[in-house]
Amino acid sequence: MRQVVMYGPGDVRVEERADPTILEPTDAIVRLSATCVCGSDLWPYRGAEPVDHQVMGHEYVGVVEEVGADVRTVAPGDFVVGSFWASDNTCEICRAGYQAYCVHRVLMGTIGTQAELARVPLADGTLVATPGRPDPDLVPSLLAASDVLGTGWFAAVAAQAGPGRTVAVVGDGAVGLLAVLAARQLGAERVIAFSRHADRQALAREFGATDIVEERGDAGVAEVKARTGGLGAHSVIEAVGTQEAMMQAIHATRPGGHVGFVGVSHDVAIPGDDLFMAGVHLHGGPAPVRQYLPHLIQLIWDREIDPGKVFDLTLPLDRAAEAYRAMDQRTATKVLLTP
Repeated sequence: MRQVVMYGPGDVRVEERADPTILEPTDAIVRLSATCVCGSDLWPYRGAEPVDHQVMGHEYVGVVEEVGADVRTVAPGDFVVGSFWASDNTCEICRAGYQAYCVHRVLMGTIGTQAELARVPLADGTLVATPGRPDPDLVPSLLAASDVLGTGWFAAVAAQAGPGRTVAVVGDGAVGLLAVLAARQLGAERVIAFSRHADRQALAREFGATDIVEERGDAGVAEVKARTGGLGAHSVIEAVGTQEAMMQAIHATRPGGHVGFVGVSHDVAIPGDDLFMAGVHLHGGPAPVRQYLPHLIQLIWDREIDPGKVFDLTLPLDRAAEAYRAMDQRTATKVLLTP
């Protein structure tokens, strides 16, 4: 099969690799219908994380080809969506709704789903079958559910977005944009999106943003407070992972409010006095996407939401290097790859 491998920063190649096989009786082999490049893949691409001949990709949808002897909930021929964390969905942590912290978890990025085929460990707890074979136009949205939609949804839940709440979203990548969608789906009355890019501003509005703020840092905080009677937002979502973004999120939150943070943290250190005096709740980290998959799949299947609109470029797998460049240079928000 063909698979994407990152040799080093900025060096993405597509190689012929051995087809995956069943290694454990709880495994499944999935022939991928679509995969994509994630914003988090750009950290090693830009040299911010070490990388050396690493298989890439953790978002995936496709058709089950083979299952291990112990797999019961999916079968060959099923179209499935899987989380970027494999989980058993039965341990105490999973049952509490935190499948990303499953005691047997496996990060799908270590297996690599920017490929034609993928082995999915813990298939019963990781994969969710769709009600049938989806129409082709639903595939991008189902792929979004594998990570960026589920992550944006978790961020909105962690920030306690809901009726009567004003939500601010720091970050206008795919996760931030889908956090806007999630916040409105959860009933938020007002959603303030931070964005300086016209195309992303337009999509944020399409997903339900009521306000756009172009300022960042302290100026962005001041603008949010100006629009909320000097108090700040009830709920703020941090979807970047930098020091500036985290502090902007905390300072834009009113006392007693909630910050949901899902940006992959890089050198973020919250000063104790700032946190102590802010009086806010902090919750976040890797999203337990599996918790939300059945609900999100149904919303997509019923065409109530269309998160696939975050994909603004589609390329064949062989052009993966071009996909990475497009996202690195911000000429694309998110690139879908067709194996």
